[in-house]
Amino acid sequence: MKHFKTLAVFIATFSILFATSCSSDDGFTPVDDGGGEVELTDLNGNLTTDRVLLATEQYTITGPYLIKSGATLTIPAGTVIVSQSTENRYIAVEQGGRIDIKGTANLPVIMRSNSGAAGSWGGLLLCGEAPTTEGVDVIAEVGGLVYGGTNPGDSSGNIDYLIIEDAGAQINSESQYNGLTLYSVGSGTTIDNVALVNGADDGVEFFGGTVSVSNLYLENNQDDAVDWTEGWNGTVTNAYSLHTIDGFSTAVEADGDNGNPKLINFTAVSSTGGTALQFKKESGASMTNVFLNGYTTNVDMKDDGPIGNVIVDGVPMTDPDNDVFNGTAVDISTWTWINARL
Repeated sequence: MKHFKTLAVFIATFSILFATSCSSDDGFTPVDDGGGEVELTDLNGNLTTDRVLLATEQYTITGPYLIKSGATLTIPAGTVIVSQSTENRYIAVEQGGRIDIKGTANLPVIMRSNSGAAGSWGGLLLCGEAPTTEGVDVIAEVGGLVYGGTNPGDSSGNIDYLIIEDAGAQINSESQYNGLTLYSVGSGTTIDNVALVNGADDGVEFFGGTVSVSNLYLENNQDDAVDWTEGWNGTVTNAYSLHTIDGFSTAVEADGDNGNPKLINFTAVSSTGGTALQFKKESGASMTNVFLNGYTTNVDMKDDGPIGNVIVDGVPMTDPDNDVFNGTAVDISTWTWINARL
């Protein structure tokens, strides 16, 4: 009987290992341990078929997790995803793939590292087929991901009530991940109620595309809170950026050609000085109801680009020293979900 039990345990263990090895393409296969199917909670590899995570489980990112074209990853309200603390850990939605994050105000989805240290992992990346000034089928700096196309209405899915913490790991000596990276993401994608906290690089960066974001909370991201380049021309509505640490770069960094994106109801507050809005090369934006407080420099035209590309409340700027950023601050007192961090 003792030998039979040992053999049974060996067979069960081998079956689980075999099922796991066969699942490397999708990073997921339920296995039966005798008591019913067991959810595999390691996230890595390629997801090639639709998958719905379980809010009752805590998932661990153990390697790049790639949602491939034709597949959708659905993440229900209250799901917690914890990344190993290393640079090569992230979730990426490839062109043609989709993500559906279904958080709620009471139960946001949380993505964080296991260490709680800024720069511990790579965050969430979406790759779309909307235009970028870099062209079509551009190779990203992350993992050979491809982005860029000719469809401004492209959709990479939906994100609602998401908190991302501790991102910004090094990619190489020149580059870092962001909390949320949007490569040529199209206007068919919906992104609302997102908090980006304690990142070692940017909170959110747009590489071209037409996607818009609303209800965006950014706290102590060590480079830029909001960054865009490659002609992004979407809209950020209702954003609150907070800096309470020294050494950050800006609340907004804009670079490259001017796609005239829009900032509507944008608030940035610093207790340590610094620069609020920095425009490089030909970049600009149309801004409505902007409130800045505590910055040493409100506007920096880094490369002496055309200041008229910066339009505030319908009027092109003529002097970066003008104090025209005295709108009504965004009221985040009702954004209680941003405090649902673990």
